[in-house]
Amino acid sequence: MGQRVASTWTGPPVWFHGDVAWGNLLVRDGRLAAVIDFGCCGMGDPACDLAIAWTLLSGPSRAAFRTKLGVDEATWARGRGWVLWKALITLDNPDPVRAAEARHMLNAVLTEYAESPAGQGRPVG
Repeated sequence: MGQRVASTWTGPPVWFHGDVAWGNLLVRDGRLAAVIDFGCCGMGDPACDLAIAWTLLSGPSRAAFRTKLGVDEATWARGRGWVLWKALITLDNPDPVRAAEARHMLNAVLTEYAESPAGQGRPVG
């Protein structure tokens, strides 16, 4: 995970949504129709918008999302860092559903990292 810390956004500032989560996505006829709730939007590093890759997607769908976006390894690592942060600050949520979501995010990020070249197959637990 040190790769996320060592990586910085060197591109020009770009617009980001800041909270791309399942509750902010509107679907019509099985396709994304709109993204709502722009209360966290800003300009800067777009890696925060990659969080949906670990909070909603898995396996082949996550890989397809990454391929379609064409993000580099450093940006992808920073996206994992955002999810790690989000999972850790909500892990002890008294709401069991939210706590379970946090455990799911944590497992998704750590498993993918362990399977990545950076993680070199290191065990998750």
